[in-house]
Amino acid sequence: MNVALILAGGVGQRVGLHIPKQFLEVRGKPILAYTLSVFQNHPDIDKICVVCVDGWEQEVESYVERFGITKLIKIIKGGDSNMMSIRNGVYGIGDIADKNDIVVVHDGVRPLIDGSIITDCIEKCKEFGNGCASIPLQETIVRTEDRISGKVNIDRSEVMRVQTPQAYRFDDIYGLYSEAERVGITDSVYVNTLKMELGGTIYFSKGSSFNLKITTRDDLEMFDLLLNRTGRN
Repeated sequence: MNVALILAGGVGQRVGLHIPKQFLEVRGKPILAYTLSVFQNHPDIDKICVVCVDGWEQEVESYVERFGITKLIKIIKGGDSNMMSIRNGVYGIGDIADKNDIVVVHDGVRPLIDGSIITDCIEKCKEFGNGCASIPLQETIVRTEDRISGKVNIDRSEVMRVQTPQAYRFDDIYGLYSEAERVGITDSVYVNTLKMELGGTIYFSKGSSFNLKITTRDDLEMFDLLLNRTGRN
């Protein structure tokens, strides 16, 4: 079984609006609902669970009927940080996931993900034990200590830009967060960062420049423009 764990626990302060950004409506549909629709329509996704910011659970529940998100089986309360939200989600699906099931973790505010990215992420997980959507960097990368200046160029062929989704077998991802609690790691942003902090290796799967994470107002405008290109509704 493949379970999508969709992260919708943030408050979206950088967008600067009155509601969490994942619930902002663009062309009459919440950003989170665009994301959930992709996983709903993917043949390899069996169940969807959402990690939700406190107080917005009924909004997410309404998507079952409003947008046909019938694979949604559980809404889990988010934590005080991204790491704690993912941990809550992983622990929260312990009653439905077997050790060899694949958990596909994805940002609810990456609504332009397409099915081929999900497919490749799952396939890489089956082959290597995990899969992390990634793309090469095209821009010049400069190291800086103060965000004002820099004088060290980083060879872009040596780095990858990692996105979500990130897929792990349930026993592995559960073990990562259990071990993090044991050793006192509390601020690892994503599963891939925690995996590396604990000495593991991550494996790159297909990503896309269109797999935009909506963080700022500029990202919102870009999303609206890209909806035309992708034909999403």
